[in-house]
Amino acid sequence: MTLPLYAIEDLSRVNRRTFLAVTNSLFAAALWAPRAMGAVLKRPTFSADPFQLGVASGDPAPDGVVLWTRLAPKPLEGGGAPDEPIEVTWQVAEDEQMTKVVQKGTTTANPQWAHSVHVEVNGLKPDRWYFYQFQAGDAVSPKGRTRTTPAADTMPERLRMAFASCQQFESGYFTAYEHMAKDDLDLVLHLGDYIYEGAARPGGVRKHVGPRLATLEDYRNRHAQYKTDAALQAMHAAVPWVVTWDDHEVANNYADLISENPKDTVEEFRQRRAAAYKAYYEHMPLRRAALPQGPDMLLYRKIAYGQLADILNLDTRQYRTDQPCGDGVVAPCEAVFDPNATILGETQRKWMFDTLSASKAKWNVMAQQVMVAKVDLKLGEEVGYSMDKWTGYEADRRATLKFLHDRKITNPVVLTGDIHTNWANELIADFDNLDSAVVAAEFVGTSITSGGDGLDEPRDLSARLAENPCVKFCNSKRGYVRCDIKKDEWRTDFQTVDYVSRKDAPVQTRASFVLQSGSSKLNKA
Repeated sequence: MTLPLYAIEDLSRVNRRTFLAVTNSLFAAALWAPRAMGAVLKRPTFSADPFQLGVASGDPAPDGVVLWTRLAPKPLEGGGAPDEPIEVTWQVAEDEQMTKVVQKGTTTANPQWAHSVHVEVNGLKPDRWYFYQFQAGDAVSPKGRTRTTPAADTMPERLRMAFASCQQFESGYFTAYEHMAKDDLDLVLHLGDYIYEGAARPGGVRKHVGPRLATLEDYRNRHAQYKTDAALQAMHAAVPWVVTWDDHEVANNYADLISENPKDTVEEFRQRRAAAYKAYYEHMPLRRAALPQGPDMLLYRKIAYGQLADILNLDTRQYRTDQPCGDGVVAPCEAVFDPNATILGETQRKWMFDTLSASKAKWNVMAQQVMVAKVDLKLGEEVGYSMDKWTGYEADRRATLKFLHDRKITNPVVLTGDIHTNWANELIADFDNLDSAVVAAEFVGTSITSGGDGLDEPRDLSARLAENPCVKFCNSKRGYVRCDIKKDEWRTDFQTVDYVSRKDAPVQTRASFVLQSGSSKLNKA
């Protein structure tokens, strides 16, 4: 069954729930029933190792997890696998030697999905480590390790996780992942800018393959290039990941179907976004529910970690209205306060409010892309807020903070990427009244590489903190953020590397903050 990329576009005006139900079934048929397309190669031969992009797992549940790989013997040249469906076997074991196999099966890697494999394994035990492996023909993949989440009615002792974002390949080496792999984590969250879409440029530490991304093949090759990085690949193989995107997976600062480049028509950008979303799905350990339908892909969802934490993964890019007053750092214009402007979209915002209201978890985590805190980025009397952040969408920002305050949501914590700097912020109910109650903590992670080596502290740090009392920490080195979550305490460590322009940078804990259950005030450790 072969479906053109836009075979269902005429359904775009129907109810979204109906649209997703119909289109998911259609695309699932195309992806998971390959025998309708012709014979499946059971004994394929490859020109080189087809598992050069490694393995990954994601979106864990108490009874299972998604396992991912892609057959790509020539990863930077379109993949290079035979242009036919290929049989892939998989198995899951309790031991690294793969002698205690608990689940196994066969799936098909289809050429129209870049020979990617997404296996949704069920029937596993909660809160357990497992190992997994794939085989196609005589080729055997590297082994991966994954973990199921605790049962819904249990209170686990702790959750150790890290979050990261913004890994521009040309800007440096992914050394931060080498250090992250030593942290004995249960989970990794990636908050966006997994790839960057720009054309190869001279003078970088490394060089992108291909032009400015526009076509499906362009995006596939770029994703494949990033996946060949040994440190990134090893971290994917070590623990399950939960991923969401920001803008550079498609194009800088896009908003829904509006490109940053005014020369791009909506239809041109629709096609580009469809290509980018398809390639993103093909390269991420995502469930069938996230199958893209042309230029649409449902990515917001909840991952529950027993009764300890509910992690809401948000999408602040796909449903937003255009940035007001341009997308730079400016004084707020009238459009910032437009009640119809949105960064979440009405449907996602309602889902978020409903999910938080129903949560019984000790910690409620909102993992998303752009900074929520209202931070004046221009010093002195002049005022400037980023129009690409929540500060460009005051109706959504204020409604969210008011909701957290009025509904007394238990221990809300916002995790943010995008800005290439570390921040620790206290989110208050009303930023026009600096004495209003603190309703949530926000931890903003720096980039893996984007922006180059960075500075230990901004030169204007003292003045910036004085003008923005909600900000308790700011740092612009590269790295990631580690979180150790227990029933009564949350600890955040900002892990930074000294440089990314060359390999083997050491890591340090630049700052640590502790939250006590029942209070969103930040305490420096």
